[in-house]
Order: sequence, then structure tokens, then C-alpha cells
Amino acid sequence: MASVQPQVDTESLLERLQSGATQLGLTLSDAQSQQLLSYLGLLKRWNAVHSLSAWARPSDMVIHHLMDSMTLVSPLDRFAGSKALRVLDAGSGAGFPAAVLAVMRSGWNVTAADAVAKKAAFVRHAAAEARIGNLAAWHGRLEDLRPAIPFDLVVSRALGSLSDFVRWTDDALGPAGVWLAQKGQIPDHEMQVLNSGIEVFHVEQVTVPGLSAQRHLIWLRRCKR
Repeated sequence: MASVQPQVDTESLLERLQSGATQLGLTLSDAQSQQLLSYLGLLKRWNAVHSLSAWARPSDMVIHHLMDSMTLVSPLDRFAGSKALRVLDAGSGAGFPAAVLAVMRSGWNVTAADAVAKKAAFVRHAAAEARIGNLAAWHGRLEDLRPAIPFDLVVSRALGSLSDFVRWTDDALGPAGVWLAQKGQIPDHEMQVLNSGIEVFHVEQVTVPGLSAQRHLIWLRRCKR
């Protein structure tokens, strides 16, 4: 007999999503909520076949994908000011934080880059299905990405060391751009062994609603000459 899949309690997920956004000081419209949950629903379906995420339960995905990504929104608002950012999510996987940033800030241009074809294909498909028009997907090695218009900011979530992150994406970042790495604990050793031309100019702790683990944002830029 085929196993019966448990029904997803959409209302419960919506309440958790909106509650988390409120805790982060963010305003989440009904349309944005539906886009994010639609994206998550597509991920759940693809994940059953393609193993795109370590988290299988939608309730876990809300916390570990959506909420974790949302912690970036206010810090990036502060960085952007009134500017519409061009953001590269390096090693985006199934599209986090890229998808969340694109939904939360529709005026930004967000690209999710990953070396795994099926992950880039999912982001491309999910962006179209959830009608996230400012989210693009790019498949290939990060070292090979040389956009016609450089990015203002490159973000990563657990993509190797800080040195590798910077080295792999240096050609994609504009002259005045910055890198932002999401980390658990503060990576003291990684910060100490950075190339002399790169500096960490800010470190901030963020709290993911529903998660007790540590989260820190590491801001980096090229040293001024």
C-alpha cells in the first residue's frame, strides 16, 4: 500500500511566517506571504525527487530557509538606503536567501548562482511559478561569473571559508561593492587569514525566530588604497 503523505497546514505555516516577520520588524503583505509559501510548496515537491534541501517538513523549511533568510532584509535595507540593489546569492542551492530577498524587495535585482544544474533549474522554475519576476538563476562555477553589470552585494550562506567566498566571487562584485557572509559562530580564524586586500568592516549578530542557534553576519570589502 502506498504511504499517505501528511497534509500541509497552510494556515499554520502562514501564521508562523507572519509571526516571524513581525519579530524581525518586517512587514509582510498577503501577496508576499503567498509567494513565499508557493515557493516553499514547490521546493517540497521537487525535494521528494531531487533532494534539494536537508529539511523535508514545511514547518522546518519556514524556519531554516525563510526565517533564516529574512534576517538579512533589515541589514541590507540599511546598506542599500534608497538604492535598488543588484544582489548575487553565491552558492544559493535551492534559492536561499535569494528568493526571500527578491520577494521582500521587489525593486532589487537578485541572482541565485549555483554549480549544481538541478538547483539552478529549480530556482528558475519556482521563480516563474511563484511569479517572482526579479529573481534570476545562473548555473556554473562562481569563478566564471563575470556579469556585464557588476553586483552591488554578494551574499552567501555557509559557502566555504571567507577567503574562498571572496576569491570565487571577486570578478562579479563592483568596485564599491561588499560581501556579506552568513555564519553561525564568529569565524575568528577565517577572518584572521583573509587576503591583505580584504577587510572585515562589520560583524553583527542576528536572531532567527524559532531557532536557538547562533547567527552572525560578516561584512567584508576591499581595502581602500
